[in-house]
Amino acid sequence: MQEIDVKQLAGKQKGGDVDLIDVRMPTEYREVHADGAKNFPLDALDPKAIAGSRNGRSDQPLYLICKSGNRSSKAVQKFLDAGFENVVNVQGGTSAWVEAGLPVVRGKKSVSLERQVRIAAGFLALLGAVLGFFVHPYFVGISAFVGAGLMFAGITDTCAMGMMLAKMPWNKCSDGGSCSV
Repeated sequence: MQEIDVKQLAGKQKGGDVDLIDVRMPTEYREVHADGAKNFPLDALDPKAIAGSRNGRSDQPLYLICKSGNRSSKAVQKFLDAGFENVVNVQGGTSAWVEAGLPVVRGKKSVSLERQVRIAAGFLALLGAVLGFFVHPYFVGISAFVGAGLMFAGITDTCAMGMMLAKMPWNKCSDGGSCSV
């Protein structure tokens, strides 16, 4: 997998047109993103549609960025699997971009998906314990189910609760497509 440092990419941006795709959730993108990045969330990423919309620039590299480099490396793999090889992962992602003091666009802050998962899981675990104590012992099963789900998420690095929360209206941008500030 090809990779590039944020400072090298910023230098290329100054030199000309660079296609930079941010694969984070629209709310994350809206909060802060590298100047010039366009948002195409990983869960809805369509490599063929993006490649087709590049207006004859398919010979130029396509740069993919996320928060830290994990999701963008998965996005690079999607492009590679679809037959597109001139795709580059941005090392360190938006976090490294911000730390380097490179130009960003800042917008509305939001509660991160990870925090939303912790809030929901904590609420459900507490609810199961309280209902199990005051209503019926079988309600403790709610807490056990949430605990098992968290263990599964940790082992497999996938989170069903996170995927569900990502589809909630408060995690979408009002225009329905690519999120703008």
